[in-house]
Amino acid sequence: MQVSIVYIAISMNIPETYFLHVVDAGSFKKAAENLHVEPSTLSRKIAALELRVKAKLLHRSTSKTHPTEVGLLYYHGLRQISNEQIALEEDIFRNNNKIKGNLRIGATVDFGEKFIIPVILNMKKQAPELSIEMILGSDVDNLSEKNLDVAIRMGAMPSSNLYAKSVGDLPRVLVASPDYLKKNGVPKAPSDLADHNFVLYSALQAQRDIEFQDGTKFPHSKITSDIAVNSIRSIYELVKGGAGINWGPTWLYRDSLANGTLIKILPSTPVKGFSLHAVYTTKKYLPFKTKMFIELLSKSIKLGEY
Repeated sequence: MQVSIVYIAISMNIPETYFLHVVDAGSFKKAAENLHVEPSTLSRKIAALELRVKAKLLHRSTSKTHPTEVGLLYYHGLRQISNEQIALEEDIFRNNNKIKGNLRIGATVDFGEKFIIPVILNMKKQAPELSIEMILGSDVDNLSEKNLDVAIRMGAMPSSNLYAKSVGDLPRVLVASPDYLKKNGVPKAPSDLADHNFVLYSALQAQRDIEFQDGTKFPHSKITSDIAVNSIRSIYELVKGGAGINWGPTWLYRDSLANGTLIKILPSTPVKGFSLHAVYTTKKYLPFKTKMFIELLSKSIKLGEY
């Protein structure tokens, strides 16, 4: 029978585990409550740890405790070791244990609400003892700093120290309102896009070529835009209001395209879709809870009509 790492570490009085809990909780008092020990016990353990490593690891105050610069580096290293040990034990003893612990997922707001919420509901049915926390926002790049188990990225993967697994692709489309096209003309070929205004998700999108499924590209240097907003729902309203063309996810515009509220541009030259990746910091022993999330999300993306 498997015994949890936290239980083993505490029963053996390993101060590194106490340190991890204090950083995670943000205070000695809260960490002590979580571990059912006295705050003074935690304080002594951390003091002994700092004496051993000859470095100050925590900035302490009456209300909040946070790691020093070297303490943060130490925390990330210990957390990775702990996660890999948990994953190793899960891999060996999976049949003897229920999926427990905490899973922290990072994603953009729009993607998280549309695609990850259904996966979380599915996971909770299969693993009711698992706690799940979803962190939504455009800044999901630094997994270690945000203590994320996994994050979802769209588009080509830049070089980094993260590991990535493809979870599928989402189709994209070029769209505009009938009023905009009536006023500015309908593009007949990709080159005509140079004469139009774009509504972009961010200024960064203006630095990316528009890729078509036939392998051709419309160069980013020819994209003109006077408005960018990092909200899919806001972009939808802007496009519907005639602000310009958007190069965005098909699922956002499906109903409007069907009823004629919006018009698909260059239907005979469809654009290439988004590539989606789940990214994480460790590869050798990926925790089963993370594997489960990635597998369920990938299955959901492949089965969905987006």
